[in-house]
Amino acid sequence: MTDRRSEAVQALTRTLGHAFHDPSLLERALTHPSVGEGAAHDAVGRPILDNQRLEFFGDRVLGLLVAERLMRDFPQANEGEMSSRLHGLVDRSACARVGEAAGVGPALRMSAGESKQGGRRRDGILADAVEAILAAVYFDGGIDAARAVFERLWKAELANPSSRSHSNPKSALQEWSLKVGRGLPAYRVVDRTGSDHAPTFRVEVTISGTDGLTAEGRSRQEAEKAAALALMQREGVI
Repeated sequence: MTDRRSEAVQALTRTLGHAFHDPSLLERALTHPSVGEGAAHDAVGRPILDNQRLEFFGDRVLGLLVAERLMRDFPQANEGEMSSRLHGLVDRSACARVGEAAGVGPALRMSAGESKQGGRRRDGILADAVEAILAAVYFDGGIDAARAVFERLWKAELANPSSRSHSNPKSALQEWSLKVGRGLPAYRVVDRTGSDHAPTFRVEVTISGTDGLTAEGRSRQEAEKAAALALMQREGVI
């Protein structure tokens, strides 16, 4: 680990507020799959473990913690409102903002090529690492430790809940598009990459009178929502 990255990992650990009993869990959570490209083992013969499995588990931990917090904070909210609020707190954009604020990017372990291509600032990579970190904390200290880290990292997101345009962007785009006479938005999947358990979808959204716009997500629905939000931002709707 270079001195610069070592300092970034130490700073991140302080931000998390969790002292790892097993530091290798945090190291794995910060290891991007590009580190193992072309090699099944590292220089001393140990298998290279990236953060994909931890990200898979951390996604579920995050969903549980957000749902738990929403149940407490909004005792009168219906299922639809709760779902919208949950999406605004767990989607890729929210996780990426959390990761950027926490200083995850400089602490990541990735290939030189991925780093040169801006991987340390890429939303998808930051979001995956944040979820992997939550999983690492969970396996190291249990659900209470994960909850404490979640409350600390998501403090700003919880204090500034998304507007309806952000929490339910497809409905907001549809309402605006119909209001200005451009008809219904159309969505299509243009690409699907990644493994079966952690796919990435690229979806294009189009409305009459504008060029199409694409966005990525870990599910088709998430990609559609990201594309709708991006289109509204581009058109100056929000």
